[in-house]
Amino acid sequence: MAILNTAEKALPAGLRATLSPLVAKVAVVLSGGDEVSRAQRMALVAFAVRIVSAGIAFISQIILARLMGEFEYGLFAFVWVLVILFGNLSCLGFHTTVIRFLPGYRLEDAHDKIMGLTSTARVFAMLSASALAIFGFVFLYFFGESIASYYLIPVSLALFTLPMVALGDVLNGTARANGWAVSALSPTYIVRPVLILLFMLVAIGLGAEKTATTAMLTALLATYVTTLFHFAFMNRRLNRHFRSTARRVHFRHWIRFAFPMFLIDGIGFLMTNSDVVIVGLYLPPDQVGIYFAAAKTIVLMQFVFFSVQAAAAPRLATLMSANDRQGLAGFASQAARWAFWPSLGVGTVVLLAGPFLLSLFGPGFVQGYELMFFLFAGFLAKALIGPGETLLNMAGKQKLCVVLYIIIFGCNIALNMALIPVYGLAGAAAAVAIAMGIEAVLLHIAIRRTLGIVLFAFNDPRAGQNTGKAV
Repeated sequence: MAILNTAEKALPAGLRATLSPLVAKVAVVLSGGDEVSRAQRMALVAFAVRIVSAGIAFISQIILARLMGEFEYGLFAFVWVLVILFGNLSCLGFHTTVIRFLPGYRLEDAHDKIMGLTSTARVFAMLSASALAIFGFVFLYFFGESIASYYLIPVSLALFTLPMVALGDVLNGTARANGWAVSALSPTYIVRPVLILLFMLVAIGLGAEKTATTAMLTALLATYVTTLFHFAFMNRRLNRHFRSTARRVHFRHWIRFAFPMFLIDGIGFLMTNSDVVIVGLYLPPDQVGIYFAAAKTIVLMQFVFFSVQAAAAPRLATLMSANDRQGLAGFASQAARWAFWPSLGVGTVVLLAGPFLLSLFGPGFVQGYELMFFLFAGFLAKALIGPGETLLNMAGKQKLCVVLYIIIFGCNIALNMALIPVYGLAGAAAAVAIAMGIEAVLLHIAIRRTLGIVLFAFNDPRAGQNTGKAV
């Protein structure tokens, strides 16, 4: 506050008059104690973390691509996508279950339930990820000969990484549920990418080959270091905030929510990453590398959407627990506007700079520029409805979400399988864009019919809402 006031006084009178309303709004967000200000504050922190993380991820991917070349980089990108995908799936929805129930338990001062929920989620995710890894090793033992030889060692290393990825996702969800934006986002989106790059440079400096196998070894080490330190930090913070030696476990209640969330998140993650996976199945690793570079570049616009979603989830859960339907409608509409306009601005800038940004990966990657236009359209369509999926989930409409995402996922897979063999990388990008458009339309219709909320970035939040619908 003092810094803002000092800066405002230092401005010329004309500029001060213009910027005073904006400064006042920022001051309210930074110092306000109400729930909306807290959510906005978390959105700002999440946005800042995502800006830093996007820069780090982009630079690290450029360096890795330059070091390894198109083939080895594409091979690493394909396997790493599988790690993130199956690591998230192996949580079986418990990382989102924590976000759903912890804010309500905090309102009740039910610290024993909070400690029971967080510990159960961690143990469950670790066990399920370990079981999945064992299954993967058994599969490789019996069917490894049918897989291209250059995949075997990177995939084996990926299987060792799964338990830590799953635990990290649960820890991120726990931090998000408490509104600890830095603790939620920085380990996965800042610390781990930095460590992967650092360990890779050290390994090459010590004489290691510039291959996908070396990259996966460094990724494995970075994931373990990041997650174990995050685990110790979160343990101390939870024990400091929720002083309860008892742990009440309602496993059946939680798993009933977690399983639909597993289907929803699983389908969502599969939909987000299926293009890379199917490109990897149909095309050689160098083509995967080109597609991945284009996707990594345009995805810079999506960190806005992610930041809003991360900030909105706890607030939506709190409004649901308080049965504040009017507040729910108003906040959801506000979140949609938070998501859309910055996404449009950032995406436009990234598109204009696309050829230059892709050339940083290497001369062969510039051919992926046309793919960015398809992906831009898809991300923008999704941003139009903001955190629509999160709203439905927090409103207890998980089963409806499952049905919607099964339809969306089916469309996405069908589009990918139809377009990639014919149009190659352009077909993959077009399939993603069309599927995101279908997702936005279906979520908008579902929210309007079930909750009476017209969730749309251009909608007047005071009109068209029917908050009398049962939530």
